[in-house]
Amino acid sequence: RGRLGPRLLRTFSSPDSYGLVLLLILVTYALSASLSGQSWAASLVLAVQMATLWVTLRASRARRPARIIANIALIASGLAAIANLFLNDQHLTGATPALVSWISCLLYLIAPTSIVRHLVRRRIIDSETVLGAIAAYLMAGMFFAFLYHSVGLAQPHFFGPGVNTKFPNDLFFSFTTLTTTGYGDLVPARNPGQTFAVMEMLIGQLFLVTAVGKVVSAWQPGQGRGGLRDDPTADE
Repeated sequence: RGRLGPRLLRTFSSPDSYGLVLLLILVTYALSASLSGQSWAASLVLAVQMATLWVTLRASRARRPARIIANIALIASGLAAIANLFLNDQHLTGATPALVSWISCLLYLIAPTSIVRHLVRRRIIDSETVLGAIAAYLMAGMFFAFLYHSVGLAQPHFFGPGVNTKFPNDLFFSFTTLTTTGYGDLVPARNPGQTFAVMEMLIGQLFLVTAVGKVVSAWQPGQGRGGLRDDPTADE
């Protein structure tokens, strides 16, 4: 019992742990939902996303091609964020949100894919496996949120007339769709939003039942973090 505190601290602070990934995802969600109306919010959220992806690729032992693609996307998004902060060109600043949104889609596609690949290759099911499965599930919701936002920027009235294209709306709709809660107050007016919503519902339920459910049911508390550093199947 005396070791519980330090163990939890290490889990949620180590760059090799999915606990830190999960914490950064929650921070990204909170910032995205609360700072949407601020001009500098996109740059701050992007900085947290960079940290999230870096920790995710490290913890999941991502392959080199995935790291290269992610690095290119991070550099492009960083340049876009700098342009958004310091340049006043109307055409440039108008195109920046769409560019950042599509880059975020790419990053949140690479990250959960890398996590799932790593978890499948791990030999044990411990607390790290559980945290990784939850992180991948939440990242799927973030991916679809950015996907809806990207489509909404290019397609006016994504949720129908009178509903503004704001990222908190996309976040809310994405996670209620992922969990099939479906309040019905926000609904894509036409395709491709409707098709993406169906895809998210299927992916969310299948992943929750087959992956997260199986991992949680097989997890035996107290196994610790064994296998994370000594995983012989990990690729550098």
